[in-house]
Amino acid sequence: MKSMCEIRKHLVRLARILALGLAVLLPAGLASAQTRDALTDSESELVRFHQELDKRIEIFIKAADRRFAILNNAAQPSIKKLERGEPEWGDPPTGTRAQLLGDIAAILDEAITNIDDVSRRDERNPLISRSLRKLTAASNGYVINLNTLKSQTKDEDEMAAIERALENAGQVIEVGGKLPPPSPDEKKKKP
Repeated sequence: MKSMCEIRKHLVRLARILALGLAVLLPAGLASAQTRDALTDSESELVRFHQELDKRIEIFIKAADRRFAILNNAAQPSIKKLERGEPEWGDPPTGTRAQLLGDIAAILDEAITNIDDVSRRDERNPLISRSLRKLTAASNGYVINLNTLKSQTKDEDEMAAIERALENAGQVIEVGGKLPPPSPDEKKKKP
């Protein structure tokens, strides 16, 4: 049987190991808690406002378009409200080029996640194919834009964000390319 002294030594050693583990893990946890939100507060409000998948995807597309406008030194795209009572878009997003490119990658990821979530709950939902077609069309343009930006940068952070965005856009295009042609009902609903 171990003496009380040995047990105490063992407990002290265990406490030191736990303290060391916390000292190593805590800064990593704090760093991940301070990550940048891909959407502005106003854009997040718009996503929460729109519960229909196709309208949410339009919000994600417009949010990405706003960032591309900044990256390309172009005028902000004109944005019409989708519904009465819809929140305002607010000020354009800010950040470094790498941050804006990272936002685009995260926005595409969030759009993919939204489509996946709806398809898991109701794979026959007609909004899935409509939303995926919209996102695929936008992603085709994004790939061209991202490849242009990729050829113009030497910054590692920008390059990494571009690669993530290209990967997400490629996933959308791959899945969107497998969609059957739109149904006659779906074609009528397009403006």
